[in-house]
Amino acid sequence: MNSAAMMPLALPHPSAPPGETRLLADWYTTGRPATLNDHLTRYGPPPVAAALGSRTSVPLVEAVEAAGLTGRGGAGFPTARKLRAVAERRGRAVVVVNAMESEPASCKDQFLSTVAPHLVLDGAVLAAAAVGADTVHICLPRDRATQHRQLSAALDERRRARLDPVRLRLQALPHPYVSSESTSLVRWLNGGPARPQGSPPRTHERGVHRRPTLVNNAETLAHLALIARYGPDWYRQAGTPDEPGTTLVTLSGAVAATGVLEAALGTSITTLLDRAGEPTEPLQAVLLGGFAGTWLPRAHLHTPLARRDLAPLGAAPGAGVLIALPRAACGLSETAQILAYLAAHSARQCGPCHLGLPAVAEDFTALAAGRADPGLLPRLRRRTGLLPDRGACRHPDGAARLAASALRAFADDVDHHLTHGPCPAAHQPPRIPIPPATPPETWR
Repeated sequence: MNSAAMMPLALPHPSAPPGETRLLADWYTTGRPATLNDHLTRYGPPPVAAALGSRTSVPLVEAVEAAGLTGRGGAGFPTARKLRAVAERRGRAVVVVNAMESEPASCKDQFLSTVAPHLVLDGAVLAAAAVGADTVHICLPRDRATQHRQLSAALDERRRARLDPVRLRLQALPHPYVSSESTSLVRWLNGGPARPQGSPPRTHERGVHRRPTLVNNAETLAHLALIARYGPDWYRQAGTPDEPGTTLVTLSGAVAATGVLEAALGTSITTLLDRAGEPTEPLQAVLLGGFAGTWLPRAHLHTPLARRDLAPLGAAPGAGVLIALPRAACGLSETAQILAYLAAHSARQCGPCHLGLPAVAEDFTALAAGRADPGLLPRLRRRTGLLPDRGACRHPDGAARLAASALRAFADDVDHHLTHGPCPAAHQPPRIPIPPATPPETWR
């Protein structure tokens, strides 16, 4: 799914439990982006005092910890731990809203910040109050005009209303795949290219202008804004005891309706596909988590969308992406094209990205083409195993995860391609759209 062609699902599934639609409540009610007046009518003014501990019995950081909120950008890191790490540093902090969403198959943050911008901005201001920041940078791609226009209008509304006690600055960044990595944002805001900065110090220690910096995903901050208003007990009414709350999911591929929906964590993948109008063709697998995600064969689609349930399968919710792959497609060819894209979008700053990723992509292309080479599969497995935990960022890890999962999920096809040549589906046009590569010289 091309995130530039965003089409939200019209309604939650009729069987969705009450209270499961939270972030998108205004959208489902009105079908239009929420103005500041709409937002304040539904939610009331931002409870900034909660971030300082005067509105409730516990400060915001403790409320977020009790709620069990984790990051929705892909890594799933505990949000309270990040808040606390920045708040405990000396000096005035900075907050960065990561609305880059460089994952090509995802459009949840783009959609959220377009239809409910004030929830995201409320969360950013609340986070700033909690960590002692005076400036918030909202980072989004410079190639998304609608998102930029909507957020600019929302910021103008808030300035006219004199709503926020901190500076809110909209930043338009270049849009290579690795630009959404937290150190890429900090590096660009400090005048460098939008590439990961692998060496210490960490962002929470010394980030934007050498100040302690909190970087949070846009959806994460919107959840934080609701926790500040309604508390951790309310937040835990959805989801599972181990993984509470709701999450936004982008569905695409062989489903009747592509777009974004909100669902409780722990909802089965099959249920999510049904809410998208059910598959339009018989499925063989789902790509979970996007281009740096994991292929799950049809037999595992009953699995709940929760880290605890997905971990035994080598998978995780990631950025909330589900791409339904029909049986008529070639999973090896689709994977080869994604790996070529990831190799082209590496920062080329370390061996795993500069050398390892292109080598794995070339091997996978040869496998998809059915080139008879008895050393191909052992070499591909070895190279894939060398990528994780060696790069300056996690970009090589995601590519290795994708490649390894494809070898498992499409094992029968691997054997067929190596012994009998490529399957007929390998010659078909790709089912998963691949965006053009972004030249490195445009990364500033």
